[in-house]
Amino acid sequence: MGPGRLSYSLLLCCRRAVAALGAPRCCSLPARPLSAAAPLRAPVRPPGTGGGALWNGAAGGGGDGEEEEEEEDEAALEELLGPSPLAPRPGAQRVAIVHPAVKWGPQKSPLTTAELQIAEAVALVDTLQNWTVLDKIIIPTRNPNKKFVFGKGNFQVLTEKIKKLPHVTAVFLNVERISSLTKKELEGAWGVQVFDRYTVVLHIFRCNARTKEAKLQVALAEIPLLRSNLKSEVSQRDQQRGGSRYIMGSGETFLETQNRVLKEKELKIRNALEKLRRKRALLRTQRRKCEFPMVSVMGYTNCGKTTLIKALTGEAGLQPRDQLFATLDITAHAGYLPSHMAVIYVDTIGFLTDLPHNLVESFSATLEEVAYSDLIVHVRDITHPETILQKATVLSVLRNLNLPSHLLDSMVEVHNKVDLIERYKPTEENALAISALHGHGLEELKQEIEKKILTATGKMILTVNINLEGPQLSWLYKEATVQEVEVMPEDGTARVKVIISSSAFGRYKNLFPNSQIFMS
Repeated sequence: MGPGRLSYSLLLCCRRAVAALGAPRCCSLPARPLSAAAPLRAPVRPPGTGGGALWNGAAGGGGDGEEEEEEEDEAALEELLGPSPLAPRPGAQRVAIVHPAVKWGPQKSPLTTAELQIAEAVALVDTLQNWTVLDKIIIPTRNPNKKFVFGKGNFQVLTEKIKKLPHVTAVFLNVERISSLTKKELEGAWGVQVFDRYTVVLHIFRCNARTKEAKLQVALAEIPLLRSNLKSEVSQRDQQRGGSRYIMGSGETFLETQNRVLKEKELKIRNALEKLRRKRALLRTQRRKCEFPMVSVMGYTNCGKTTLIKALTGEAGLQPRDQLFATLDITAHAGYLPSHMAVIYVDTIGFLTDLPHNLVESFSATLEEVAYSDLIVHVRDITHPETILQKATVLSVLRNLNLPSHLLDSMVEVHNKVDLIERYKPTEENALAISALHGHGLEELKQEIEKKILTATGKMILTVNINLEGPQLSWLYKEATVQEVEVMPEDGTARVKVIISSSAFGRYKNLFPNSQIFMS
């Protein structure tokens, strides 16, 4: 047996493990989301579990009863995922963006300007197909939370500007969220639809949702808006009819009936998401059996997360898009670290400033996967003028996810797009400067990821000399991940490079005390 490497076999095993997650493989196939809606398949036995035969995964055998249950679930999901009553009317939208600029007080952010905030609003509108920005208007206000948002004089000036715009179909009021009453009053004054950041971002999510899980989470995020609109509708009915009316023979008012319907819908959505969450837990168990570390790549929307993962894995099927919230479903991609250790990189949904808590909470089912990572890589667009605010936004969301403290403490911060800044050097300690697009700094990043992964998983990289006639090699295949085997046929020995946990290493030394061991 001559010298040889087992890295290709390891890559195949890693691809199969990713396939078991319902996620994309490390090849040119189209990316698949890490969704519990994907069918479970029996994965191939990974290194560390013995031979290459099929092993029993968590999927189990299916029968007619399971198929019938799946068909019923499908029908129930289709009912929940019908057309949204909140979706803007189809067709082109010609939008005027209005930004209430808070000049002073606790609501004024010291990390940004009105011009930068309205630029992000423009980027949100540009993300939507057939939406066009007609005009950008910045109007000062003391309190954007009051009924008409602006003072009387500024509101009148703004109304005149909007009415003079040719063929305007909507106004995007760049605030986190407006009440249904304010929305109604503004639409009455301006004669067009009025959207806030919540409804615009929700519509982007709605357009980009591909899996059932993502669509369910969008439907869940719509519930608070539906409730708010219901109260406004009932108030209008009461004014027109002179009081509440009972629905014939039911003993319920219109408000009570509609609230009950909404509660039932919310319960069904949460139950459907819980089923998907349980399936994802099974997939997570399979991944743990494969012992492949997971690295979650996170950051502000459009910071270059997908481009970085493509550079780290060489996966041709990944097609990054220069737009906000291009990634909505979590996807997984297999790659290698310098020691040939196989890892799974997870591409996650991007974050945004001033996202309402309800919207983030609705996607907690997706974001909870991050808690099971071995490492988080925080990607920053260092060229963006609001990069400090964006970092604060990401860290705030991560803290609110109640992640384990060790994940936050070990996080790797990456400053991306440094090719656009001449002679850039990070000012933050331990931050790494890279260009995901041009490959600058990627080797240093891989080395840092490997160092953190080894610490997080309690593993080490060793090279051991073994006698090929003894049981060491089969033991290492069973209890560790064999990276390379270099055979010396003249004396019947081999040098074996392995990744091994500290507990398995202790057992190896006890079983084979005379074995030569070299730390890598």
